[in-house]
Amino acid sequence: MKNYQNPFKTFKKHEWAIWLGSLILVTVSFMLPRERDYLTLIASLIGVTSLIFVAKGDPIGQVLTVVFGIFYSVISFKFRYYGEMITYLGMTAPIALAAAISWFRHPYKEGENEVKVAHVGAKKWAVLIILTAAVTAAFYFILKYFNTAKLAISTVSVATSFIAASLTLLRSPLYGLGYAANDIVLIIMWIMATVDDPSYLPMIVCFSVFFINDCYGFINWRKIRQRQGETAPTQ
Repeated sequence: MKNYQNPFKTFKKHEWAIWLGSLILVTVSFMLPRERDYLTLIASLIGVTSLIFVAKGDPIGQVLTVVFGIFYSVISFKFRYYGEMITYLGMTAPIALAAAISWFRHPYKEGENEVKVAHVGAKKWAVLIILTAAVTAAFYFILKYFNTAKLAISTVSVATSFIAASLTLLRSPLYGLGYAANDIVLIIMWIMATVDDPSYLPMIVCFSVFFINDCYGFINWRKIRQRQGETAPTQ
């Protein structure tokens, strides 16, 4: 992708509304608890920013996802959510980096910040399902070894994260549904954490906002695929 343009120039009015609204919600939620963890605020702001760009098919969103993954891993480590830490450092962030490279290499048109949408074929789906099962099983025993808090839901998060991250790498519109499912799992997980420590309330709001952004991403990518002429290559 040559001649990368200012990503904010392509924002539509409703996308400005989604992004700014997300930033405001996250910031307000951060101000509510008496005990505040500024790292959660930074991570949340980076996260919601990455999602609006990913929803637009802009590769800079994947770069920001890598940064978010690092911050989120530190937060997860502090609460002994080793599953989240290992998942983001060892899986989500590396896949996001690979996706960023892939997206930069597969623009829809040269000079535009939009990736070429692809269609995932049956063989790829079969491989993805097998890999998801294998990765989830392996992570279960790893997380159990480290006495991970909320082991069952952490394991489910591994599965949904792997599927979603893989679909972004494959440039499929279904990535949005994958991450939306993962958001629901994480909302439940951080509700449990917030019961013990109210300073984690922003993480609940963060992933609630993520859910909205990921749903928008799925809808917008379907529109992008139609606009690109239904010529998405099968992988």
